[in-house]
Amino acid sequence: MKVDYIIVGAGLAGLSMAHLCYRHNKTFVLFDDDKRTSSKVAGGMFNPVVLKRFTSIWESQAQLDFAEVFYPETERLVNETFYHKLPIYRKFASIEEQNNWFLACDHPLTTAYLSSQLKTQQIPHIKSEYFFGEVYNTGYLDVKQFVQSYQNYLIQNNLLINEHFDFSKLNIEKEQISYKDLQAKQIVFAEGFSMQNNPFFNYLPLDGTKGELLYVKIPNLKLKVIVKSTVFIIPVGNDIYKVGATYNWQDKTDDTTDEAKSELIAGLESLIDCDYEIIDHVAGIRPTVKDRRPLVGAHYKHQNVYILNGLGTRGVLLGPYLADKLIQNIENNVPLDTNINVARYYKKLQLIK
Repeated sequence: MKVDYIIVGAGLAGLSMAHLCYRHNKTFVLFDDDKRTSSKVAGGMFNPVVLKRFTSIWESQAQLDFAEVFYPETERLVNETFYHKLPIYRKFASIEEQNNWFLACDHPLTTAYLSSQLKTQQIPHIKSEYFFGEVYNTGYLDVKQFVQSYQNYLIQNNLLINEHFDFSKLNIEKEQISYKDLQAKQIVFAEGFSMQNNPFFNYLPLDGTKGELLYVKIPNLKLKVIVKSTVFIIPVGNDIYKVGATYNWQDKTDDTTDEAKSELIAGLESLIDCDYEIIDHVAGIRPTVKDRRPLVGAHYKHQNVYILNGLGTRGVLLGPYLADKLIQNIENNVPLDTNINVARYYKKLQLIK
């Protein structure tokens, strides 16, 4: 069987690449063993600014514009709804934070995304002595639903193979890639933190940051916006909320921990004053890079072997946008931005002279 692309990994990055193959009329097959993916446990919140410091994000408007077309398109394809636009209210902890917000409102890179009018109306059951600032062009993706529904669509069309990818069966030649009974022009590895087991890219500085979040039921809250404080709280329907997220740079397991649970509970209880019930507690490893920039592009030696990784905490916006950059690079020779191009590491690691 011949295809244009083999894609390894069916999380946000791999599925974004698959959908871009559809757009470009390229044939593909995905491989995923479903053992480890941060996508299914992601908070899924998207926004165009760093909510801790009120600073801008690289190519934020372009990412938003692309997502605005990409996700509704995928919803129509799989006949599901998982892309939800909701305001984010950033809760202020001090007058100093308010002042920093107003400074960001006047900054040319962030002014379009931040309301200069404080949200002073109290939200029932949420304590807010210093009020809120509203962020525009925000919302959340139900990442688990997106991943599962798109994977199911691919399985029904015989395009997703649920098995461990066996590198010993991969044969790379200049004009063709062979894997078992498949022949392809290109192979794209979009494995997230599992990249550490990939012999072609495991030398790259993918660090991995563990994140945990809670699903809680809060019948009296009736929240219609996302609130960000020390934790975020996202209404996902039926009085259920996502509460997250933690950051752990040492633990590389997918196991939930009591320490993170206690941290999330403390954050939630500092935010609300009504009863809640914990429904679920999940954990995963975000594919983060030490320089906080993605890993996109060709292998230093094999020009038909590619990586799409390092989405970090912003996978909802970065996944589709970077997949588009990669396929434009492969198919149309459009150069990759140096901020994302994996080649930035090759000279550092003395892989090329």
